[in-house]
Formats: sequence, C-alpha cells, structure tokens
Amino acid sequence: MSDLKDEGTRDRVEGSVTEAKGRVRSAAGELTNDTSQQLKGKGEQIKGKAQQALGEVEQKLGRDRNRDD
Repeated sequence: MSDLKDEGTRDRVEGSVTEAKGRVRSAAGELTNDTSQQLKGKGEQIKGKAQQALGEVEQKLGRDRNRDD
C-alpha cells in the first residue's frame, strides 16, 4: 500500500496545477467574453482547491500514522 504522505504531496501538486489551469481558462474567457469558458475555469479552480485540501489531509494522516508505528 502506498504512503498517504506521498499521495498527499501528489494531490497537492496536481491540485495546484488544476487550479492554475482554471485561472488561465477563466481569464481567457473574460478576455473573449466567453461565459462558458469562465465558468469552466471557475470549476477547475474549485476542483483544484478541493484536491489540494485532500492532499493536506492525506499528508496529515500519513504523519499521524507514522507516529503510531
């Protein structure tokens, strides 16, 4: 089984990338007055933030699990 701390790091990084892509998509939508792209970008930002939060929890659980060993 893989380590929760490592999974947490991966989720935090992937979440940051997803959030950044969402910011770019949203900004592009604003520049082109494309509401659909703005909304998709906002959705990606939310998804990225949620994935980062999951990663933080996984990292904390990984640290706590290691302390119990």
